[in-house]
Amino acid sequence: MGKSGGALACVFFLLGFGSAIAQGWPPWFDDIFGNRPWGYERRPSWEGYEPVKPPGRGFVAPRGADVREGGARPEIAPQAPDLVSFLYDYPINSIVIDTGGRKLYYVLPEGRAYEYGISVGREGFNWTGTEAVSRKQVWPDWYPPAEMRERDASLPEKMTGGLKNPLGAMALYLGNTLYRIHGTNEVKSIGRAASSGCFRMLNAHVLHLASIAEIGTTVHVVTSLPRRRDLSRASEAQKQSPAELAPRQSPVRSGPVSDYWALRDYAFGEQR
Repeated sequence: MGKSGGALACVFFLLGFGSAIAQGWPPWFDDIFGNRPWGYERRPSWEGYEPVKPPGRGFVAPRGADVREGGARPEIAPQAPDLVSFLYDYPINSIVIDTGGRKLYYVLPEGRAYEYGISVGREGFNWTGTEAVSRKQVWPDWYPPAEMRERDASLPEKMTGGLKNPLGAMALYLGNTLYRIHGTNEVKSIGRAASSGCFRMLNAHVLHLASIAEIGTTVHVVTSLPRRRDLSRASEAQKQSPAELAPRQSPVRSGPVSDYWALRDYAFGEQR
């Protein structure tokens, strides 16, 4: 190819390249140079991650976005919840969320669990399934999604972590979903169906949970658990000796068992 042909090819290449620039960098270019544009990334949303829609031609990132301060970030001491009997077939060191009972359990050895009060998703936002803790974040920022800001124009595009932030002092992300286990600045919502699918906890409780739940912890979200279970308070359990914490044995009787009621009393330690 002669010099004139090469120059002409360069002109066409630049023209085509200029057109590509006008439409945004292609994904492979940004993968190489490590600078991914708006159309190919995912940003945090209210309860997980929200895809960012590809911008139109001539898109310019807005300046002076509505970013609000979340307020103070005080030191909050983790607080252990009640310790209860948990006689269900879930693995030790897993999390079980009973949405019907508005409780979250962290399963411990010897048939026990920590029991936390929570707020669950309101009607139309509740869900069940199995996920895993994928990330933990202290004082997380809040990014209300576009549909939420359409319903409430007073919401910011972003709020930094702090006491004013509805995500509270800690968030445990659940897999790649839009949901989290997180603290809250609405204490009165605990025990109610009030969230958009996340599970709210008291700040002191979520900090305690985050201190014992590792990344990768399995989280089982169920509609309900059987209601019959024996409860014990953590303070009472701490006062008991290991021998007292062992399962109670039926009283041992000597002599022959003569009839049904005697057999029942012998097996269950009950009086007729």
